[in-house]
Amino acid sequence: MFRPRIIPVLLLRGNALVKSKGFKDFRYIGDPINAVKVFNDLKADELVFLDIEATKEKRTISTELVSQVGEEANMPFAVGGGIRNLDEIQNIIAKGAEKVIINTCAVENPKFIREASDNFGSSTIVVCIDVKKKFFSGEVVWRNSGSKSSKYSPKDFAKIIEENGAGEIIIQSIDKDGTMSGYDLDLVKEISTAVAIPVVALGGAGNLEHMIEAYKKGFASALAAGSLFVFQGPNKGVLINYIEKSDLSFFR
Repeated sequence: MFRPRIIPVLLLRGNALVKSKGFKDFRYIGDPINAVKVFNDLKADELVFLDIEATKEKRTISTELVSQVGEEANMPFAVGGGIRNLDEIQNIIAKGAEKVIINTCAVENPKFIREASDNFGSSTIVVCIDVKKKFFSGEVVWRNSGSKSSKYSPKDFAKIIEENGAGEIIIQSIDKDGTMSGYDLDLVKEISTAVAIPVVALGGAGNLEHMIEAYKKGFASALAAGSLFVFQGPNKGVLINYIEKSDLSFFR
């Protein structure tokens, strides 16, 4: 029986893993390759790596790191960070990534998503939509690691990138990031019901129940989280972990 993919999302600053809260207040987590080894043992469905400084520094995620992850990972993985042209996508896919994740360039030039999907196939192209409330404007789409707002509402932008060939959407609440208080269910449901392509919920997951809610009430196709998979216990000690296989039956 179908169940949603459960996806750890790992943030990179340089070659180190970090975790944020509200896209700030970064905390060092550890080495990315060590994390991949642990997630191999835990049999994670898929991994996401996002270089959160690549756009600001006008570069892409390190292809050397992508290659190292590709050599180590036993599961499919997607990477994002600073991607702006077809050559960069080609280089990343050649190093072993199954998908690329595009954020800022998609907001600035949605037609690039059409170009990318025509060249590499829609299943390779994922758009991450970062959403935060803006004074007097409600929830809008943000770019550049949540530092610059756009003119788009989340629903309108999701439809635009679907029309331009994106194969999947990650919908991320900046306000919920790192809170472990639950997904923005209204946002997840709005996007999931507005498009036909898979929608991955991200931002706010703190336990299995939050994931079940996003799947059954928000209609998410897949469920992603950061803090849930790197922290353990009330004091949030760093410990890479994953959903117990016995708990996956709750999604049925």
